[in-house]
Amino acid sequence: MKDDKAHKKFIESVDFVNNYTEALPADLLLKLYAYYRIAHKNFDNPSSKTPLINAFKANALIQAKNLSPAEAMQCYTDLVNKEIRKN
Repeated sequence: MKDDKAHKKFIESVDFVNNYTEALPADLLLKLYAYYRIAHKNFDNPSSKTPLINAFKANALIQAKNLSPAEAMQCYTDLVNKEIRKN
């Protein structure tokens, strides 16, 4: 039951970020990117047409590589609450 609640909060956080209209710092976006990809078990290489962006994305994924998908969902939700919603 706890996992369902965490997954629901994660989905709500993703929707919140997707509908957020203010600019967000690049470092925050990269962390969210990594957590999202790990939460969805997507371990494909970044696919930007810009090599530098791919390098930053790959670095973010490397930094978060030891997280489980459940931990990544929680980190994503916590980061959104702390840095964007500022509860």
